[in-house]
Amino acid sequence: MKHIVALTGAGMSAESGLKTFREADGLWEGHDVNQVATPEAFSLNPALVLDFYNQRRRQLLDVTPNSGHVDLALLENEYKVTIVTQNIDDLHERAGSTNVIHLHGELLKVRSTYDNSDIQTWKTDLLLGDTCKKGYQLRPHIVWFGEAVPMIEKAIDICMTADVLVIIGTSMQVYPAASLIHYTPKGIPIYFIDPKPAISSKHNLTVISEPATVGIKNFIKLIQ
Repeated sequence: MKHIVALTGAGMSAESGLKTFREADGLWEGHDVNQVATPEAFSLNPALVLDFYNQRRRQLLDVTPNSGHVDLALLENEYKVTIVTQNIDDLHERAGSTNVIHLHGELLKVRSTYDNSDIQTWKTDLLLGDTCKKGYQLRPHIVWFGEAVPMIEKAIDICMTADVLVIIGTSMQVYPAASLIHYTPKGIPIYFIDPKPAISSKHNLTVISEPATVGIKNFIKLIQ
């Protein structure tokens, strides 16, 4: 069974109604990322950071997977499929995908500020005073700017076993995620799905200039 590895980013979930990570003005939902997505921001104004993610969490619980998420999940009927996502939503899982690696954390989880391995599922607002069993404040289970990416080594190992790589809804400009393409076996087919791609098809790279929902359907036709 061929192994398809899908690298997904914000464009994957945009058609479900989730805002992309940052708009053209560099703001995320009106906030400078330095105010809401760094360890320093959490230390300086934890209430603002918690409120920001509470709003994101509420929004996530109000949307549903789009047809692109569903089509990727259905591919598991014919292929081994591993999804490595930069997204912090759970839309891949809700669509039925069973093998999802979250590089940047998960919005519906929180963890202890004392013990990084103390992780809990969390679907309501997270407030100051919400603590782990040892009495330490809980924080969003998100990889903030300046923090290590714990799942990157696992993602590298997965990419090394790919028979087909498909990149969906990400510019592949953010490291270390952008480096993953370099760990795939030489010469395997690579597909890049983006409505405004900055690259062109060449050699083993096929560019599909469509949004995720349309592009994934075209991708499936090309591999079958």
